[in-house]
Amino acid sequence: MRAICLYLHVHQPYRVRAYSIFNVARDHNYWNTDFYSKQSNERIFKKVAEKSYHPMFDLIEGNIKRFPDFKVSMSITGTWLEQAEEWDPSLIEQVRRMVATGQVEIIGETYYHSLAFFHNREEFESQVARHQSRIQELFGFKTRVFRDTEFAYNDELGAWLDNEGFNKFGFRGMLTEGWDKVLGWRSPNHVYRAPGAVNTRLLLKNYRLSDDIAFRFSDRGWKEWPLTVDKYQNWLDMDCLRGNLINLFMDFETFGENQWADTGIFEFMNCLIERWLSVYENKFVTCSEALELEEPADEVSMPQTVTWADTERDLSAWAGNSMQEEAENILYGMRSEILETGDQRLIEDWRRLTTSDHPYYMCTKYWNDGDVHAYFSPYDSPYDAFMYFMNAIRDLQYRLLNDKKKRNLS
Repeated sequence: MRAICLYLHVHQPYRVRAYSIFNVARDHNYWNTDFYSKQSNERIFKKVAEKSYHPMFDLIEGNIKRFPDFKVSMSITGTWLEQAEEWDPSLIEQVRRMVATGQVEIIGETYYHSLAFFHNREEFESQVARHQSRIQELFGFKTRVFRDTEFAYNDELGAWLDNEGFNKFGFRGMLTEGWDKVLGWRSPNHVYRAPGAVNTRLLLKNYRLSDDIAFRFSDRGWKEWPLTVDKYQNWLDMDCLRGNLINLFMDFETFGENQWADTGIFEFMNCLIERWLSVYENKFVTCSEALELEEPADEVSMPQTVTWADTERDLSAWAGNSMQEEAENILYGMRSEILETGDQRLIEDWRRLTTSDHPYYMCTKYWNDGDVHAYFSPYDSPYDAFMYFMNAIRDLQYRLLNDKKKRNLS
C-alpha cells in the first residue's frame, strides 16, 4: 500500500489592536472591535472564511462523500474555534459532520497556539489539556496525535511526549518537520521515533512535496510552474521509491488565501485526490493510521529545536531579536501572579497574548523570510507590533496592581 497522510493546520490569532500608551489603565480591551481597521479580528476571519475555510471545507466534505478512502487530519486551535463560534458557527457544524464520518481526525496542540513548552511547562500542559477538552466537547473526539506550535520539536519535547504526553493525554505520536539537516540520508517517508521512546512515534513532513503546493504552486518564477496533477503524480510515484508514506503537511489557508482560487488550487486538489485514489494500491490515511503502517524505521534525534518556519527551520522567527525575547520573558514571568487573581477575564487576556503570532509579527528578518513575515502582519512594522503588545502588557500589570489592592483591603 502507498499512502498519503494529508494534514492541515487551522488557526487564527486574536490580534492586538493599535493599543497606545494612552489606553493603558483606561481601556482594557486589547482586541480590536473596529471592523474596518487593519487589525480587525472579525473582518480578517470573515475574509479568510470566504476565501479559504468555506471552499476548502466544502472540497474536503465533497471528497469524503465521493471516496470512502479519502481521509484528512486537521489541527484546529482554540482561538480559531472561538472566532468561528462567534462569527461563523456553520464552520463548526461542518467540522462536526466531517469528524462524525470517521474520515477526519483532529490533532492535539496548545489551545492558544503558543510556544509555552519553551517558557513554562505547567502552562504548556494546561493549554494542551484545555485544547483536548474543547475538542472532546465540540466534536466528541479525543485527540491521539500531537503537534506543537509551528511544528516546534526537539529531543526534550520527544521525551515529554513519550512520558507525560502518553500517560496524561494518551498521545501515541507527534508531527514535526522532516528537515534534511536532521534526517541526513534518511527519507521522511517512514515512521520514526524519538531517542529511547517506547510508547510514541514520529511522523515527519515531506517538506519538498508539501511546499510545492503550499508555497510554489502559483510562483511563475519557479522552473516547474505550472504545477499540473500529472507532474505532481509523477513526483509522488518517484518519492514512493524512498518509502510508501507521503506526509503532506501544510496550513489550511494554503487553499484560497495563500494560493488564491484563481490559481487553480482547488481544481488541482480535487483532481489530485481523484487521481491518487484511482490506483488500487493508493490510499489516504489519518495521522493515527499512518503511525501504525509500519514499525519505526529508526530513531531521529533533534538536540536543537526544529520548526517548519523560515529558511533556518528553527525558533528564530519568534525569538530572533531582543524585542521578541523581552516580550516573551516579561509575559511568561507574570503567569503565577495572573493565575493567582482568579480573574477569568484577566487570565484569558494574558493567555491570548501567549499566541505565537505576536512575537512572529515582531520579527526583523530580511529577504524572503522578511517578506513572508510582513505579508502576514497586520502592523506597519515589527516595532509597532512590539509597542502595542508591550502597552497591553503594561495594562495587565496595572490590572494586577489593582487586584492586589482589592485583596489587601478585603
